Amino acid sequence: MTDPGPDVSELSFEAALKRLEEIVRKLESGEAPLDEAIELYNEGDRLKKQCEARLQVAQARIEQIQFGPDGAPSGTAPFGGE
Repeated sequence: MTDPGPDVSELSFEAALKRLEEIVRKLESGEAPLDEAIELYNEGDRLKKQCEARLQVAQARIEQIQFGPDGAPSGTAPFGGE
């Protein structure tokens, strides 16, 4: 069995994405024995969920500039017009 590594919540988005890409490459290559492949798949699933959650938080923080009828900036609104 492999070392599960750091808790995914402790990884930066970039580090989690890089680890997820490594896992995908290893699984696609078929070089991992079955038990390790299952463990890697589970780790990849946790990483994917963590990345998605961080992207949702980031998206919620992005604001869109709103323009008035004269074309001048008039304020901001949440991303996606929410």
